[in-house]
Amino acid sequence: MGVMCVFITDRTPGNAEANLAESSEFLSNADDKKTPRFTDFEGKTSFGMSVFNLGNAIMGSGILGLAYAMANTGIVLFIILLTVIAGLSSYSIHLLLKSSGVVGIRAYEQLGFRAFGTPGKMAAGIAITLQNIGAMSSYLYIVKYEFPLVIQAFLKVDNPSGEWYLNGNYLVVIVSCSVILPLALMKQLGYLGYTSGFSLSCMVFFLIAVIYKTFQVKCPFDDYAHNRTALGFNTSVAADPGGVAMTPEGDPACTPRLFNLNSQTAYTVPILAFAFVCHPEVLPIYTELHKVEAELLHTYSRIDPYDTLILCVRLAVLTAVTLTVPIVLFPVRRAIQQLFFPNKTFWWPRHIAIAVTLLTIINLLVIFAPNILGIFGVIGATSAPCLIFIFPAVFYIRIVPKEEEPMRSAPKILAACFAILGVLFMVMSLGFIIIDWTSGSSKGSSGH
Repeated sequence: MGVMCVFITDRTPGNAEANLAESSEFLSNADDKKTPRFTDFEGKTSFGMSVFNLGNAIMGSGILGLAYAMANTGIVLFIILLTVIAGLSSYSIHLLLKSSGVVGIRAYEQLGFRAFGTPGKMAAGIAITLQNIGAMSSYLYIVKYEFPLVIQAFLKVDNPSGEWYLNGNYLVVIVSCSVILPLALMKQLGYLGYTSGFSLSCMVFFLIAVIYKTFQVKCPFDDYAHNRTALGFNTSVAADPGGVAMTPEGDPACTPRLFNLNSQTAYTVPILAFAFVCHPEVLPIYTELHKVEAELLHTYSRIDPYDTLILCVRLAVLTAVTLTVPIVLFPVRRAIQQLFFPNKTFWWPRHIAIAVTLLTIINLLVIFAPNILGIFGVIGATSAPCLIFIFPAVFYIRIVPKEEEPMRSAPKILAACFAILGVLFMVMSLGFIIIDWTSGSSKGSSGH
């Protein structure tokens, strides 16, 4: 509502024609005489395309970790945690947009600068960079380990002999250069609305297939590799000691639990928080809006790697996560530009160089990262609380004028409690994960 008030009340010609270059996209505060407004940038992206982009930013590889989270919390506790974290994430987006509407700033880093000066800008930029690099790493990690299996299954290669097209490291570089990089070079995020819509369709197909397979796959299931006389089919899960273990008849692991607490429960809240982080993308998407195992698919590969439906699902998920990477890369590039080139006009060589550098770093992380659970857990326990809880709350408290909402008003007290909750969440999650690692029981070190 605050945004609409700004839109209606401050419609000066100077604001409408301000800086069409990169500085206009980030709304530099160098000119104190002219308060930047959302109307400085005329949104050109339709409501539908913006919904697709935001949905794609939310529904990334985090959806693949939800099954693991439920297995280690139980049905009831998982539903409670999922609902609570979704509600908290929605509230934090409200705080973020309310703060943006008050001052007319549409860049997360500039909100930090407006609230706390350069330290706030640096903190927001670093958190966004860490969070989204972790997200993109997890997406490409899936490409690295799923794509070779899909190709292997389609070609019916039971005994791979080192073919380059079955090497995940080569494939992730090829996908990055041929698909992700061209999309990441788009000048505006709104152009990716069509690819985001297709990505969401792939995720819906994944959901339907998992539900369908629930009534087909029995527990305990027979390991496909164990039923073959030649164990040459090269599935990374079959060789993964941290994968889903075979269970005998009557084993409690085959019985759904309402509540389940164990050492792996420590990863649950960070994974759920990671799955709902879309905050760095909210402001650029909102700006461009025209103002009107740790990896679920590996379980199925142990049952029948040649299953046609699962192969199609794997291909759909690969497509979805690949098309999500450019969406997540945009806020990181904006953060870097805000930190190092805040007053520079748009320049294609710099635009391209940042994208290439980011993808190079992420590819190196993916090639050498030990496991996906470590990415989900650590990043979710550090940068996610900052982006979901702490920053939106403290920015809101600092930016919204005291005349409009006094410090002791209910909204600001609630925001303060929200920030404290974020700090507690970060400390507890990191503590649990560190204890889990030091105890030697973490599956994160075993390739789960």
